Amino acid sequence: MKICVFLSGADLDERYTRPAHEFGELIGKGGHTLVWGGSDTGLMKVVADGVREAGGRLVGISVDFLRTWAREDADEMVIARDLAERKALLLARSDAVVVLAGGLGTLDEATEVLELRKHGLHHKPVVLMNTAGFYDGLTLQLQRMEQEGFLPVPLAEMVLFAEEGVEALAHLEKSLGTR
Repeated sequence: MKICVFLSGADLDERYTRPAHEFGELIGKGGHTLVWGGSDTGLMKVVADGVREAGGRLVGISVDFLRTWAREDADEMVIARDLAERKALLLARSDAVVVLAGGLGTLDEATEVLELRKHGLHHKPVVLMNTAGFYDGLTLQLQRMEQEGFLPVPLAEMVLFAEEGVEALAHLEKSLGTR
């Protein structure tokens, strides 16, 4: 399975690095491929290190203005023209999406994939990993949108909220019938 992971390129503390590394190890040990933003910095580096250490494959989709931070030992590295093309390639090259802690770029990626699912234009499973309660506020907002009629599709059909990487990967494998 090719798993797209949206997450931060920033250097963060252990509350976020440990779960990101563990999730990368799960991807690699499961024989899966990480499809990610391709940067060798921050959480992006941490998750890729976990995948690589566990024998998994790395497919990076970077963008021209971030080329200098692209991971050199990726099995494959694609350089997109801009962020819009990068998001499209990340989604096209993956079977599932997992959102880890991140900033505005990650939030943009997460909301775009949920918008596509809402309209039936994206059918791949999506997991939002709420590491250290990072997405508590977003989860509450999405639940409110559902309760007040802003979502025409039940939230449970759009995204799984997971606390741990094991739960996230088990959901993806069950959804895609890979285990």
